[in-house]
Amino acid sequence: MFRTLYSKLAAVLLVLFVMVGVISVGATLHFFELYNEESNQRLNLPLAEHLVQHNALGTIGETNTQRLRALFDMQMIINPSIQIYLLDGEGRIVAYSAAPGEVKLTRVDLTPIRAFVNKDAKLPVLGDDPRDPTRRRIFSAAPIGGGQRYLYVMLASERPAGLAGLLAHSDVVPRAAAVAALSVLVALVAGLAIFALMTRRLERLAAAMSEFQRSDFSRRPQLPAANDPGGDEIDRLAISFQEMGSRISAQLHKLKQNDELRRELVANVSHDLKTPIATLQGYVDTLLLKDASLSAEDRRSYLSIAARSCERLGKMVGDLIELAKLDAQEVTLQPEPFSIGELMQDIAQKFELQGSRKQVAIELDFPNRLPFVVADIGLIERVLENLIGNAITHTPEGGRVRLSVTLDDTAATVQVADTGIGIAQENLTHVFERFFRVSNAGWEKGAHAGLGLAITKSILDLHRSHLTVESKLGTGTIFRFTLPLARREAEDTRAIA
Repeated sequence: MFRTLYSKLAAVLLVLFVMVGVISVGATLHFFELYNEESNQRLNLPLAEHLVQHNALGTIGETNTQRLRALFDMQMIINPSIQIYLLDGEGRIVAYSAAPGEVKLTRVDLTPIRAFVNKDAKLPVLGDDPRDPTRRRIFSAAPIGGGQRYLYVMLASERPAGLAGLLAHSDVVPRAAAVAALSVLVALVAGLAIFALMTRRLERLAAAMSEFQRSDFSRRPQLPAANDPGGDEIDRLAISFQEMGSRISAQLHKLKQNDELRRELVANVSHDLKTPIATLQGYVDTLLLKDASLSAEDRRSYLSIAARSCERLGKMVGDLIELAKLDAQEVTLQPEPFSIGELMQDIAQKFELQGSRKQVAIELDFPNRLPFVVADIGLIERVLENLIGNAITHTPEGGRVRLSVTLDDTAATVQVADTGIGIAQENLTHVFERFFRVSNAGWEKGAHAGLGLAITKSILDLHRSHLTVESKLGTGTIFRFTLPLARREAEDTRAIA
């Protein structure tokens, strides 16, 4: 029954209205009775004093009770709603007019009487009722003979028997009660409507999140239009849920992509490892089976092929281990200032023999005195080796590989350009993916496992440097990345500029 927030709020509101209604009715009845008593007592405030003055009670002695009773009977006949008592200075009842046995008290408390006479108390002032010791009623009192005696007049204060009594003995009260009940009903309906408006957004939010859950968190939650971040708590909650849902969806999508990449990685690794292992096993088995019949030249040729397969297999395993460390962020950078020009010259000399064999020229295009950069020199050396090695491998005979550096105020941009056949535009976005190999004509089939550029990009990502590529079929390919200048070198560069 109370499964929704609106039903719970409605029940709480109804209970609150009932409680407030009961308290209000009780308080109204109580203060209405007090108001009636106050009005009656205020209206009859001078009654006792008037009786004393106009009936010469001060001249009648306490022993002349017959005359006092006759006088009291006459006044009570004139005004049947009053009871008259004569009290001495200690509150004892001296004279009264009543049938035998009706008066239960012989003495009343003088404290409220004196407060009434001295006007020290706020109305209504209640005193003892000699006929009913359990009740206290309004009265009028006046001193006689300087306070030695008191005329004590009990006033009628018939209280209505609760709300039912008020409704039965009044024409105004039923109409007032009807107006009050209608007001409460209107307020209750208005409160329920306001709660419905306030909880509608929460209901929509809950429905959207339930739909998001049923979709296995794969679809972005369709929440209401984004509200102002400076709105109320519901607006901020909706924005937080929307951001959280979008992030969860993106993370799940990324996990799925990573899972697909993992499967593809396993498949590619299995395929790429299978070829050199099969080659190695084939030639080793041949050597074992035909060792006695093979010439020294054949034996050396077989061993050379097996050695190249081992070398290729070792390089592939090494690349996989290196890429796994980079992905797991197990590689700790050790940045230091070094000369990027000297490093590029050293790597160019290392690849000079490979370039000569393929008749590919390696050119250096930068000043002799380049400023120092800050990076991990070992990892940057690995980056340059991958880029230069790829450039030589994929450049036909008679081509060239150019290494250049350009400077600005804070960074050095390293560029490795070749005059190879280039990469198709649709493949440029995939060249940094693992095991991706472009099958353009003229490239050496099986020359690499497709991990070099992935490793290069991961290393530069660790350096917070962006690796870019430009290529055009038949023209060549250019790779670029930037490294920050050492602080002193950057200041000198800005001064020269």
